[in-house]
Amino acid sequence: MSTLEKIDINNTPKHIAIIMDGNGRWAKKQGQDRLFGHNIGVESVREVLKGAQEANVKYLTLYAFSTENWNRPKEEVDGLMNLLVHTISNEVDELNKNNVCISTIGDLDGLPGDCKAEMLSAYDRTKQNTGVHLILALNYSAKWELMNAVKNITQKVETGQLTSSEVNEECFENELTTKGIPDPELLIRTSGEHRISNFLLWQIAYTEFYFTEILWPDFKRENLYEAILDYQSRERRFGMVSEQIEKNS
Repeated sequence: MSTLEKIDINNTPKHIAIIMDGNGRWAKKQGQDRLFGHNIGVESVREVLKGAQEANVKYLTLYAFSTENWNRPKEEVDGLMNLLVHTISNEVDELNKNNVCISTIGDLDGLPGDCKAEMLSAYDRTKQNTGVHLILALNYSAKWELMNAVKNITQKVETGQLTSSEVNEECFENELTTKGIPDPELLIRTSGEHRISNFLLWQIAYTEFYFTEILWPDFKRENLYEAILDYQSRERRFGMVSEQIEKNS
């Protein structure tokens, strides 16, 4: 029996988020520059997307570029932006063919014009698709997202669109860039690092974490299936005790 066949399709995480880490270290091991690792990492994105389709995952969020990544060497940042533009442009027809809807979360206005334009075009061309929803976190920071939500709500209270008593979790979530997207049930981070790196801090309150030593360019479909199987072996209690879970199941 293959790893995919072992997965309970009826208990697959509806939303998986991935921190794609280790491209630079992988490239260094090959005696190449960091951009080489990012280029090879694109194939892992293709692999994981196919795996998500096969495992019945509905939402796949990939941490592609954080606000902190602007602090990297200019050559690497410029190369990453060019890679994003060319990859999206080259992949959109295939995404359409496979019924994938692509969108972004993050501060798109802070991206180079061609990158923003390519992302908006890809979304417009795929927004009617009903398969996997592929979400790229670009120029994203959870702290930025939370602060932006607070500012928007504050402004609405000040202008009378909201009263303070109407501010609740639902109201807050409606101001996040993930509005309308279910919270991830599973968060995967590659490369052996055990930290969240300013990613989806509000949304992962009850998310299961899966850390692997595998560097992103080596992470393939089989590795995604193993992470899903690990998720399915866990008991998700949401603050309750095991007996309550069994009684309600």
